[in-house]
Amino acid sequence: MCDIGYLAGRFSLAPISDNLAAVNARIHKVARCCGRQPRDISLVAVSKTMPTEAIAQAYRAGQRHFAENFAQEAVAKITALAELAITWHFIGAVQSNKTALLARHFHWVHTVARLKIARRLAGQRDPERPLNVLLQVNIDADPAKSGVAPAEAGDLVAAMRALPGLRVRGLMTILEKAGNPDLSFARMRELFTSLQPTHGKDWDTLSMGMTQDMDAAIAHGATHLRIGSAIFGARRQKPLSAGLAG
Repeated sequence: MCDIGYLAGRFSLAPISDNLAAVNARIHKVARCCGRQPRDISLVAVSKTMPTEAIAQAYRAGQRHFAENFAQEAVAKITALAELAITWHFIGAVQSNKTALLARHFHWVHTVARLKIARRLAGQRDPERPLNVLLQVNIDADPAKSGVAPAEAGDLVAAMRALPGLRVRGLMTILEKAGNPDLSFARMRELFTSLQPTHGKDWDTLSMGMTQDMDAAIAHGATHLRIGSAIFGARRQKPLSAGLAG
């Protein structure tokens, strides 16, 4: 991996538009260094706990993909910003009693880790407008993280692909904090590649990498980077309203 000195969070005191420009410049620089095309990498701005005005500022600066962790808080934002052409990604833990909200309001759900959840999302989504979903893999076997074991991924993806209303696009992971990003992302890339021949043209998405490990994620083939603090600054400790957490 190219060593060009990324400092996580160094953009956080600048205006959102400046932070976005810096993050995009970083993505381009690392991608080129690793022999990748920057256009093959999507920046997903993690806007959880951030106010709608912060999202609107990022939108005005050219950002189109945003991610949320809390279903009800997210739906309030989606409703408030309905006039903007935003692609909404859900990246939080999926609760059974929130799947209808996700199926109705989101374009992507990154964190499907159980067939039960996949079935609920499929049953609550218009099959004429399939929901893009990713299988969450616990690549580090971290007991604090959700996700399936790598050995279980193939069977679960096959079962999910049979469900109408879902478009299974690939894999997602959240790393163990004390782990080695290079080793973990390399294992994710190997798993993603091993499943690609079985799952065809829709199998095109590898969601991994956040502010602190985005360089390693790019080097190992991430197609979607989930970046929050480098764009919006320090995260609020709680959602906008305690009653909106979901």
